[in-house]
Amino acid sequence: MKPKKFFVVAMTLLMPAIAQADPPSPVSAGSTGAVTITRRGTAAWLCAPDEFFTGSVRIAPLFQATPPAQASGASVTFDPGARTMWHTHPFGQALIVTAGHGWVQQWGGPVTEVESGDVVWIPPGVKSWHGATATASFTHIAIQESLNGRTVEMLEPVNDEQYQK
Repeated sequence: MKPKKFFVVAMTLLMPAIAQADPPSPVSAGSTGAVTITRRGTAAWLCAPDEFFTGSVRIAPLFQATPPAQASGASVTFDPGARTMWHTHPFGQALIVTAGHGWVQQWGGPVTEVESGDVVWIPPGVKSWHGATATASFTHIAIQESLNGRTVEMLEPVNDEQYQK
């Protein structure tokens, strides 16, 4: 029997049993909780700390890890010329560019422009920075995992010479 036909036959036979089954029980004791929904526009924007960024940067935390999970995410908006410090992430970081134009650089590599729709993967332990171009704002969703409660190690500032490459 072909795989597709097998799936259709199996589902046809199983559907009556699934329909009569008891609904799933609520989240069991010892789990981390229930499904949560954060409605669009309800995340509070915070000014990013000057000790980790150059220029005007705003962060809206989207979700935090609840053990045993380790992932967290935030929406980050950089005004033109704003950028992170050089930094690393213990398990890497994904950046999903949602608006504007930004620059990303790995230590020793070229400055690369990214724009809305691009996805950037920065591997674990790779020294990098990212931020807006000199003339456009830049927004991304950052997703990273924590190690011993830390998601990032901030290093030295990106100087103007490095930024203007």
